[in-house]
Amino acid sequence: MVSDLFKKNFITEDTWSKQELDTVFEASFDLKKRFALGEPHRLLRDKTLFMIFFEQSTRTRNSMEAGMTQLGGHAHDLTADKMQISHGEAPKDTAIILSRMGHGIACRNCFYGVGNKYLEEMAANATVPVMSLQDDIYHPMQGLADLMTIFEHFDKNPKGLKVTVSWAYADTHSKPLSVPQTQILLFPRYGIDVTVAHPKEFPISKNIIDKAYKNAEEGGGSLKFTNNMDEAFEGAHIVIPKNWGGFGAYDVDHYLQNEEECKKEMKSNLGKYKSWICNDKRIKLADKKVKLMHALPADRGNEVTNEILDNPDISIVFDEAENRLHTAKAVMGLTM
Repeated sequence: MVSDLFKKNFITEDTWSKQELDTVFEASFDLKKRFALGEPHRLLRDKTLFMIFFEQSTRTRNSMEAGMTQLGGHAHDLTADKMQISHGEAPKDTAIILSRMGHGIACRNCFYGVGNKYLEEMAANATVPVMSLQDDIYHPMQGLADLMTIFEHFDKNPKGLKVTVSWAYADTHSKPLSVPQTQILLFPRYGIDVTVAHPKEFPISKNIIDKAYKNAEEGGGSLKFTNNMDEAFEGAHIVIPKNWGGFGAYDVDHYLQNEEECKKEMKSNLGKYKSWICNDKRIKLADKKVKLMHALPADRGNEVTNEILDNPDISIVFDEAENRLHTAKAVMGLTM
């Protein structure tokens, strides 16, 4: 167990050692037990967290705010329109000022080519820990909850577990790459064998894939890719059907210079793959005891059918969602 994580930034699990992550999971299970027993655990009494949201949020916003309350502190729920960010204030200046007024800064900024850079600039100038609530590259809080849920339903040493992360159809909006990218970077570090399925027009970013292969080699897991959803589901112990946009097909500079054109192209490509859904036919290709995971909100009837999502013998999505609270509290408690 690592005892000194005070003021450590949490923007991606990739900057945390496995031993440090193990400490987070140990704390998460302890805090979940205390929550269930109704035991007070005010580890951050009178401390303040500033939460800056550039996008909508349900699980992230509420797990952080409820978590701070339960830890004895207070979270400020901020959006760009409530701050001088809307008038162009630099992330550097925001970070310096908020550091002088509180004990932690958390931010969600998922704009492609912008979000992670924004968080990194804040982290470079803050004197308190900066935590990512999701950006265009990573969603570390979701990754922790995912892995904690795997530990609970399978084993705390999940080596050899077969997990399928599959693109799935949804037309609500072009969702960030951050969830699947976080999963392929994190899961193989714990010996998990990950298969990623996606249409050729909806790839993962190449630099993330390269790093994920290195993580798999070091952690004893494996990583492979296919453009066939059925193939990916065969024999899987866990399936994660999740839509993401086609951002990985574009160089960042090209996308930023041709954003509207790229969006039109992504929308045109999307219509080709309405058959990419997790349904009863596909779930039967997986292991007999397969579990469904999803970061939520799920696009019901597109990404996954109701009969699968609401099946208590298969779906563990609400355990996964609850674990957002316990892992968030662990990160805040250890770093703040």
